[in-house]
Amino acid sequence: MKLRLDLLEHLTDQDILEEVLANNHRYKPEPLFSKTGVGSLSPASTEERANEVARSTALIEKLKLRAQASGRKNSSKSSPSPKQ
Repeated sequence: MKLRLDLLEHLTDQDILEEVLANNHRYKPEPLFSKTGVGSLSPASTEERANEVARSTALIEKLKLRAQASGRKNSSKSSPSPKQ
């Protein structure tokens, strides 16, 4: 996933959950080593990587739209109305 720190404030819990669920099938909870009990993440296929790039790009576009919408709302609130 591409990292856009300027858009983080517009990220929602639902956005994160969708990405987690998209990669959840790759997680193998069985222990790699019996002593540590650590699970593993199986490697992604080329198709899965392409899907990840597509999801990342779509999420960035969605966050850009949210940022623009919130910017419009904020700018209209911060602009003082002229008193007559």
